[in-house]
Amino acid sequence: MATAKKGMFNNRGPVDVRKVLSGKDGALFAEDGTLLATVETFQTKVSVTNAKYQPLGDAQEHEVFTGYNVTLTFTETVISDERFIQELFDGMASGFMPDWNFQGSIRGRDGTYQRMNYRQCVPSGDIDLQNLSIGDTLKRAWSLFVNEPPELQSLLGG
Repeated sequence: MATAKKGMFNNRGPVDVRKVLSGKDGALFAEDGTLLATVETFQTKVSVTNAKYQPLGDAQEHEVFTGYNVTLTFTETVISDERFIQELFDGMASGFMPDWNFQGSIRGRDGTYQRMNYRQCVPSGDIDLQNLSIGDTLKRAWSLFVNEPPELQSLLGG
C-alpha cells in the first residue's frame, strides 16, 4: 500500500466564513445606474454548446466549442406597474420588443465589487403578467436573453 507523501493533503484552514456573501450583497441596476429597488432576485447563466468529435481510430469522444448563450432572469417585487411592464406591453402592441441594458453588482465583505454589464437583453421565455397569492407579496418573474457578451467590469477582491 502506498504511503501518502507530505504535502499531498490540503493543510490550509477552512474558508473564512466571515467572507461568505448573502443575497443582500448583490443588486441589479438599470444602464443609467438606477438601482432597480423592486428587484428581489436576479440570476445570469451562460450555456455552452459543444459539438462531439471522434476522429477515426480514436475510441475517445472529444468536444469542440461551437457557441454559447446567456440568460438573465429576475423577480420583480411589484410596487407599481411602470417601466418594464409598460415597455413590454408597448412591444406586444407594436410588434417590436424592447431591449434593455443591465448592470449586476456583488459587494464583497472587504469593500470590493464584482460588476458585470448585460446589454441588449430581450424578452425570452415566460414572463409573469399577473399573478396573485393571498397574503403574499406580489412578484413578477422576468426571463431575458442577453444578445451581447457580458462585460466583466471588476472582480471581487481584485
